[in-house]
Amino acid sequence: MTIRLRAHHLLCLLTYVGKGYSPAFTVNYDAIAERLSRGEDILLVSGPDDVCAPLLEGPDPHCRNESVIERDRLAARDVGDLLARPIEPGVRLDLDAAILARLRQAFSIGGVRKACGGCEWNELCGAIAAGGFPETKVQRSVVQR
Repeated sequence: MTIRLRAHHLLCLLTYVGKGYSPAFTVNYDAIAERLSRGEDILLVSGPDDVCAPLLEGPDPHCRNESVIERDRLAARDVGDLLARPIEPGVRLDLDAAILARLRQAFSIGGVRKACGGCEWNELCGAIAAGGFPETKVQRSVVQR
């Protein structure tokens, strides 16, 4: 299977530790984190994605706000520059251990965090990164050959 993600969720998954907007949101994100950890690939999408799903049933979901769309734009640019590849709707990405490590390293030094400005989770994510990403839910192991 494939996990549908919007660009800024490529950053959110780096520090996800099981906290979220609601119990339904965290249950859903826990399942996505498990799937990513098992190696499912990512399909980049525009707008609400698999992470957003539990929030779409409520009134006025923030997933459709212009500020979130701008977060996607900034994240796509920064992650694309880091990985030297386009990060845009329709692109597939295998979040292997090497890419995850590169993203976390860049995130920890602020290299891919422009999209995080104004986000209510920014302080928590910064603390998780500063601590070396302990207890994050998305983990990938280097495959020995």
